[in-house]
Amino acid sequence: ITLTIMAYDRYVAICKPLHYGTLLGSRACVHMAAAAWGTGFLHSLLHMTSTFSLPLCQGNVLNQFFCEIPQFLKLSCSDSYFREVGLIVITVCLAFGCFVFIVVSYVQIFRAVLRISSEHGRHKAFSTCVPHLVVVSLFISTGITGMFAYLKPQSISSPFLDVVVSVLYSVVPPALNPLIYSMRNRELKDALWKLI
Repeated sequence: ITLTIMAYDRYVAICKPLHYGTLLGSRACVHMAAAAWGTGFLHSLLHMTSTFSLPLCQGNVLNQFFCEIPQFLKLSCSDSYFREVGLIVITVCLAFGCFVFIVVSYVQIFRAVLRISSEHGRHKAFSTCVPHLVVVSLFISTGITGMFAYLKPQSISSPFLDVVVSVLYSVVPPALNPLIYSMRNRELKDALWKLI
């Protein structure tokens, strides 16, 4: 949701710069933040209530460094297939809606940027979008990796691979976000080039 809101921010900044203050005023920002937090809270509440209502019959020890839902479902004695499918459908619908909104926003942004006559103006407009596009690409690629890892057959499952995938999609994107967004800072770029 947050990446979708950021795409809308880029869209307004580039396609409707004169209306930026009215479209993204303090009230709109509060509503968007509340929507992101509320959606995240409701989505996690849905997962939590579904997961913790399952009876456990294989102990309570997970082979992970945090309590992850697919690993937790392996400990359940009940048939949790329909719960998993329901949660996956809700998550996919939410993610797909956000993805479509981001794609439509960037199509409009690229159309507006390509109409800018000066090359300096086009470069400046594109440079405001690059960090967000990199973060969205990173988030989508690690999410797809996680999805394929958890939808694979149990016969080819390995605890090491499960831990690696968990680290990949839960630690790598948040750790790289500050670096990606700060790469627009000239001093940081210069320091990085000197380090390399």
